[in-house]
Amino acid sequence: MMDATQPEYPGADWREHAFDLTRGIAAYTSNPLIAGLARIIAKHPQADIANAFNHKQVACKMWARDKLLESSGARFGRIWILGGWYGVLAAMLFDDTRLDIDAIDSFDIDPSVAAVARTLNRPAGERFQAVTADMYALDYAAVRPDLVVNTSCEHIANVRGWLDLLPRGTQVLLQSNDYFSEPTHINCVASVGAFEEMAGLSELRFSGELPMKKYTRFMLIGTV
Repeated sequence: MMDATQPEYPGADWREHAFDLTRGIAAYTSNPLIAGLARIIAKHPQADIANAFNHKQVACKMWARDKLLESSGARFGRIWILGGWYGVLAAMLFDDTRLDIDAIDSFDIDPSVAAVARTLNRPAGERFQAVTADMYALDYAAVRPDLVVNTSCEHIANVRGWLDLLPRGTQVLLQSNDYFSEPTHINCVASVGAFEEMAGLSELRFSGELPMKKYTRFMLIGTV
């Protein structure tokens, strides 16, 4: 049952309504992910959760989750999610009863997002960690996670250079897009074929595209 309290701050009518709505849906469905969204609205009023959980973000993450299951199976030890933001993908993976996951670590260079990610993924307990860190400074070889996820390759100047930091044989799920007009996208690709060439994976188990209104999302699942 939802344990968050009503948020109290001025000019927050839409957030108050959103809190009441998500709390009601959580009570009706007993869904921990929806309950987590209500907690975020109550406890982190500055979090841009509406953007993080909009229909496009959710569609891309559901696509990733489904294709990961189809291509790589249900069982994972430790998953690392890079650029994990508010931990929405981690919460969606934990929420899927088809998957059997020991632990998920969500990394982001922005220190303001870790507390929000922990609030959302609180039901996972010690199975979830939100870590403030630079993806280039992580010791991939020491931990050797079962799967490394990066759904923001359009923000990486040298995708192959980053992939070279991972031990050979590491499983990866990568996403990029062709949204060239977005100023923060510094390395978009024009097609899924161009994305394949850029990544240069040793084994490719899935390659596909998901058309959106303003852009197409590309995804690769395979092995470095």
